[in-house]
Amino acid sequence: MEDSRIIDLFWERSEDAIAETQRKYQRYCHSIAFAILASDEDAMECVNDTYTRAWNSIPPNRPDRLEAFLGKITRHLALDRYRKSTAKRRRHSEISTALDELEECIPSLAYPGDMSDGIVLRDALNAFLRSLSEENMNIFTRRYWYTCSIADIAKEYGISESNVKIRLHRMRLELKKYLEKKGMVI
Repeated sequence: MEDSRIIDLFWERSEDAIAETQRKYQRYCHSIAFAILASDEDAMECVNDTYTRAWNSIPPNRPDRLEAFLGKITRHLALDRYRKSTAKRRRHSEISTALDELEECIPSLAYPGDMSDGIVLRDALNAFLRSLSEENMNIFTRRYWYTCSIADIAKEYGISESNVKIRLHRMRLELKKYLEKKGMVI
């Protein structure tokens, strides 16, 4: 079923909206949550929570791209769950490694002055990503949005793990310079 029709079902408050969303996007949402949580059970709970959040958000929202809308919700829910679980017990995983890597180049928003700080950072990150080659943008996104391992990225692009690490390191340095030029303090 087309996304526009699924969104129409949400607007009509038809329970078919959830069933169609699940049929079309369950694997996609699960892969996002699983990459962050590394637990099938936790990932499934996030996916189910994604459907509830979408139900409560549509209407009033009418997303242009349902896939991106659901992916964003899933990612936020998984990160929230991850933060809660690691607050209780610290564990080393791909998400913590990826976040540690980014810490050196992205300003801390632990205590943002207001929402506009996050919006400015988001816009700067999007502009930076658009300045990269398509392959580098995809590698960066796979690592820091989808939290894929270095090994998985290397395998997907047919390059060595060392090459992925070097590219990511160079992109982080470029990002740091880019953000500093924009006046963002690291």
